[in-house]
Amino acid sequence: MRKCVLLGLSFLLASCAVGPDYERPSVETGERFRMAEAPADAPSLANLPWWELLRDDQLQGFINIALAENKDLQRAAAVVDEFQARALLAKSDFLPGMTASGNAPSFGRKSIFLFPGFANPFNYYLQGNISWELDIWGRIRRSNEAARADLLAKEENRRAVVLQLVSGVAESYFNLLQFDAQLDIAKRTLQSWEESVRIAQARLKQGLTSRLDTDQFEAERAHAAARAAELERQMVQAENQLSILLGRKPFAIPRGRPLSEQVVPPEVPAGLPSDLLQRRPDLLDAEQQLAAATARIGAAKAERFPKISLTGLLGAASPQLSKLFTDPASFGVGGAGFAGPLLSGPVLGYQQEAIEAQAKQALAQYEKTVLTAFREVEDALVAVRTASAQNEAQQAQVNALQSALRLAELRYKGGLANYLDVLVARRNLFEAELAVTGSRRLQLVSVIQLYKALGGGWSPDMERTKDIKE
Repeated sequence: MRKCVLLGLSFLLASCAVGPDYERPSVETGERFRMAEAPADAPSLANLPWWELLRDDQLQGFINIALAENKDLQRAAAVVDEFQARALLAKSDFLPGMTASGNAPSFGRKSIFLFPGFANPFNYYLQGNISWELDIWGRIRRSNEAARADLLAKEENRRAVVLQLVSGVAESYFNLLQFDAQLDIAKRTLQSWEESVRIAQARLKQGLTSRLDTDQFEAERAHAAARAAELERQMVQAENQLSILLGRKPFAIPRGRPLSEQVVPPEVPAGLPSDLLQRRPDLLDAEQQLAAATARIGAAKAERFPKISLTGLLGAASPQLSKLFTDPASFGVGGAGFAGPLLSGPVLGYQQEAIEAQAKQALAQYEKTVLTAFREVEDALVAVRTASAQNEAQQAQVNALQSALRLAELRYKGGLANYLDVLVARRNLFEAELAVTGSRRLQLVSVIQLYKALGGGWSPDMERTKDIKE
């Protein structure tokens, strides 16, 4: 038995795993992003922890709540635990399989076949079996490679959920602040229209204006009231959306800094394009899925080769319980087992072809994910570049329209202009003020989208991935 074990170990050490070894596909990344303004060697925005990027204390508290209570993240963590157990299960195939059995004919016997040392239903016996497959062709090793890659893929998917959650909470919070600002503008505008209607009605009674002027002002007041109601609905719905991200039923969301006081980073360097391959969790997820598919090719190929196992049997059997542990009652045997496919060879060949096709699918998905990642970074970079200029231009427009409205109101009250000047000026100012809050939100959200597109920064949960890889 000892010689068989040593022989098996020597075969195992000398054997090599069949099938292709995984290598990361070559990807053309370039030296810098097309829309990047900062030098490529500048520290990337993604190196910042999210709590240094998002400076609102209330928002930081919401993100911490979401990381602890969000249901999608809890599900992703449970999936990682599942594949952790599957990886340990695959690793157990390296160990010998051992079983034990016994028999006690306590209810009487009607047979004379009561030979000691022979396990049968009519004897008392205890026996143990051992079987150890020699992984000569690497089937078990390839299966373990696949299981480990599956585990890493699920962990990267969990990290992707974390990054999506952080950015999702931030964007929802900024959306909420935008609705707050727009609702405040709508209410202020509504009050202005109330004053205009009051003045128009007074002038109508004095015969200084026509009924048409008053009707137009009342129509604009109704329009502002409708927009205020719409914005209030959107604000409550934004609160409900953020509540779900926090893993809680809808509730009134407390605010921190208003939209106009949120901090926008002065510079948002993207860093090296090649860093995406190391940082973005969705890319790492797709790569690990490709690695798992590649390893399964080797496992499928090894199934077409004979399996060699070391087997052993040891026990004791006797018709009398008192003589079960005597020398004549003991028995044992050891040897090598051999099993190979005969008529199932074509079936195993088709199975290998199917797995190879799955690997091609995983490769195409990885390459598509890489292209999508670069597009998202470039989209976010151009949004960051243009959002600031857009906000400045719209703010200048608001300032000019405020001045125009003041002049129009003075001229209208002095009888030097008609109602159309005031109506057009106030309507244009209302829309411009709403637009400037949108561009301010776009400034903040574009930075968050760039942060997400670059793969995000360090967070405590990333230590878990490090531990798995080690």
